[in-house]
Amino acid sequence: MSELLNFNYPPEPATDRVTLFADVILPLPLPKLYTYRIPYEMNDEVSVGVRVIVQFGSKKVLSCIVADIHENAPADYQAKYILDVLDDKPIITAPQLKLFKWIADYYMCTLGEVINAALPSALKLSSESRIQLHPHYNPEEDELILAPQEEKIIFALQNNQALTFTEVGNLLQLKSYHKFIKSLIQKEAIIIYEQVSDKFSPKVVKKIRITEHFVQEEGLLEELFNQLTPQPKQLDILLNYLQLVPVHQDIHLNYRGIEKSALTNNPHLSSSSINTLIKKGVLEQFDQIVSRFPMEHENQQLPMALSEHQQEAKDEILGLFKEKETVLLHGVTGSGKTEVYIDLIKHALDGGGQVLYLLPEIALTAQIVTRLMKVFGDKLGIYHSKFSDNERAEVWQGVLSGRFQVVIGVRSSIFLPFHDLSLIIVDEEHEPSYKQYDPAPRYNARETALMMAHLQGAKTLLGSATPSIESYYNCKTGRWGLVSITKRFGEAKLPEIELVDTRREQQRKNMHSHFSAKLLQDIEERLKRHEQVILFQNRRGYAPFISCDECSWIPKCKFCAVSLSYHKYNNELRCHYCGYHERMPHDCPACGATTLRSMGFGTEKVEDELKLLLPNAEVQRMDLDTTKKKNSYQQIISDFESGRTNVLVGTQMVTKGLDFENVSLVGILNADTIINFPDFRAHERAYQLFVQVSGRAGRKGKPGSVIIQTRDPLQPIFNKVRSNDYQTLYEHEIEERLRFGYPPFTRMIRITVKHADDKVAENAAIVLAKDLTDRLGKQQVLGPEVPYIFKIRNLFLQEIHIKLPRDSTNLKSAKGQIVQAIFNLKLLPDFKSIRAVADVDPV
Repeated sequence: MSELLNFNYPPEPATDRVTLFADVILPLPLPKLYTYRIPYEMNDEVSVGVRVIVQFGSKKVLSCIVADIHENAPADYQAKYILDVLDDKPIITAPQLKLFKWIADYYMCTLGEVINAALPSALKLSSESRIQLHPHYNPEEDELILAPQEEKIIFALQNNQALTFTEVGNLLQLKSYHKFIKSLIQKEAIIIYEQVSDKFSPKVVKKIRITEHFVQEEGLLEELFNQLTPQPKQLDILLNYLQLVPVHQDIHLNYRGIEKSALTNNPHLSSSSINTLIKKGVLEQFDQIVSRFPMEHENQQLPMALSEHQQEAKDEILGLFKEKETVLLHGVTGSGKTEVYIDLIKHALDGGGQVLYLLPEIALTAQIVTRLMKVFGDKLGIYHSKFSDNERAEVWQGVLSGRFQVVIGVRSSIFLPFHDLSLIIVDEEHEPSYKQYDPAPRYNARETALMMAHLQGAKTLLGSATPSIESYYNCKTGRWGLVSITKRFGEAKLPEIELVDTRREQQRKNMHSHFSAKLLQDIEERLKRHEQVILFQNRRGYAPFISCDECSWIPKCKFCAVSLSYHKYNNELRCHYCGYHERMPHDCPACGATTLRSMGFGTEKVEDELKLLLPNAEVQRMDLDTTKKKNSYQQIISDFESGRTNVLVGTQMVTKGLDFENVSLVGILNADTIINFPDFRAHERAYQLFVQVSGRAGRKGKPGSVIIQTRDPLQPIFNKVRSNDYQTLYEHEIEERLRFGYPPFTRMIRITVKHADDKVAENAAIVLAKDLTDRLGKQQVLGPEVPYIFKIRNLFLQEIHIKLPRDSTNLKSAKGQIVQAIFNLKLLPDFKSIRAVADVDPV
């Protein structure tokens, strides 16, 4: 949409019509909604949930969402008019608006930040200043005195309808070009306007069909064959078309036509012949809008029959849903939880509801989508960040229209416009990937899904082989229902777990780089038996850092307080926090020595060394570096499933719910870094990671083995992993958390104070912590303290942790006190440029 927008409506004539105002959610971090006046002629068009165009400030033109309509003019400013309405029907539903308000309130952010995160980019509108010739100015007749630069602009505008400011700068090749634009405005030669463009564009395919009168009028098609006999290539095109579109059986088939590419793909058919037939009027070409998600009615299959244990679990879940909103399915790895999910989805669809199936990682969608598509066909929508803007907008519209009754996606799927939600499934509910860190809203999709289900009267099923301590506590206290599956599906058994003491192996000289002799031997045996192996190393890149042997120099990030990781494939050093990168130096910048050595190891080094140690292995790597492209997850998984690769090296991506029937060995290369991480959830996370990655082995009746390499095999966590003893882990963890006041007995809020000057950040944090202590009490406020990574993106960090007892705290009041304390801090002259970010329920 592009037009000259009239920002100043003339005074309304005297009338009995009611003057209406709209509170809108602007896509900006504003603490309040902004009110606009609705022009009388738009009274029937503007409704809650539609997008409207408004002017904000002196020049900005923005699209925003209508949140409320009323008759109350704002007291503190004169309401501007809404400029245009973009939607015939609301694109945000009433339950969505309630959810968005809850997210803003609970996670201490603004509604504008929520809308920014929720809406696909293709449904947002962009605004950019442009210039065009003044409607009353005629360059041929009006005699204006113009500078050479101004003449250049006018000449360009005669050949183009409009120019952006950037295009004017490029045209004049000047940095200070604005004075020429300003001069032309004063001379009334040009005008400035805002072009607002809706980014969403439907997918269009080129199609061809036989011109209508040839199939409608009897005998004309036969006559056409006779005319084309001297042109055999054109005749081949026509015959091929009739083979694919049998119009002689049903002339209405011709209306649909066929994609042009269906004919041009045939090497024996000439595209020039097709174009000739179009010029002759025999064929006609037309554009057709199609879905980016093809319909697949014919491929639908019935769900797989449930085993006895699965059926019992399903019946128990449905029974618990009669009295509880939320149920946790605690099933061991390989117990067939996905099949239970599929059966429950079918049950929900039979009742006429919609279903949301949440997964923590995009990698999982590639494998599970194939299974769900066979059952639900075109009813299934897929939603994640690897999709293009247009694809996500199409899923949004598909959910809104009811076309997609089931949606499978990652955390952002909770923003979709469901209006008749019946069931939400949160698979691998323990995963920290459900938490959004930056930017705001810093929401947890699991907790948001629970509220979403509550607002829509839906049920929530959480699933995991290693539930979070908080979720299991909710079951144990009777708040949620609990269903357990303790056996693997079919004949499969849990894998045998063996510990390898790498310290002792090094002493015996049995370590080959980062591989123990035992692990290498077992990999070789599996490959000889044509079985597959997964190796887990929870660090990407080639090495965590490099160091000079002579002077111990270590390259650091220019913007963060971290060392740069070495990535051999790109021969560069890279910061995993801000993305800064530089070329790998040939010699030490400090002392000039050439003895630079990589320290530690990541997935890239594991892949590299394994190819040298086992040249017959077909190795592939799955981490953030190898999965940046849209279909890269799917390709890696497809290669492994088909046997084109037989060793998969990966980070946490390989631990989450992937199902490979031929994997008989899993190796965990460095368990110690996970166990010894400085966090109160360290042991819980270590147990979850070890059990989950171990669960990839031996899933289809084939015996599975797991080798864990560690320098400290006496760690108590290993006994719990070997015996799959979640209950003992839970009892130990819940006792520790009660003793030290951690979740689920408290709610935690982490406030991070940021500033470019470390002293300013420190002083601001001290002042803020004192104010919070006065408001909330000494026992509730911890810090400030310098975090482990104390500088990110050129900002120094200080952290304050707030613990609020669940039983005795008014959470809304406490959050209000925190917001007020941060507001007061920024009023102080020394701390006006401070950034203070609140993260509710950090994980």
